[in-house]
Amino acid sequence: MATRKLAPVHPGEVLQLEFLEPLGLSQNRLALGIGVPARRINEIVLGKRRVSADTALRLGRYFDTTPQFWLGLQTDFDLDVVSDELGDRLDREVHAPKAAT
Repeated sequence: MATRKLAPVHPGEVLQLEFLEPLGLSQNRLALGIGVPARRINEIVLGKRRVSADTALRLGRYFDTTPQFWLGLQTDFDLDVVSDELGDRLDREVHAPKAAT
């Protein structure tokens, strides 16, 4: 039986489930609070937009987290997605140089 891999977690899912919902905060209120268009927050929550450095700085300040937290979530998501896309091809296509003897 093959092990099923969990789908990559987009930072927008973390934003919604770990920050907005527990705090009773709407996407619009967050957007107003960090000075960005509401559409930006909505697209991040829906997984249609990446968390940029600008947004990470704003979210970090607003939620008293680090911007690295938000960018780390984005980087982890990106790596998971590309790793899933590449699959076994990575092992077949990339070969480290052999050490000189």
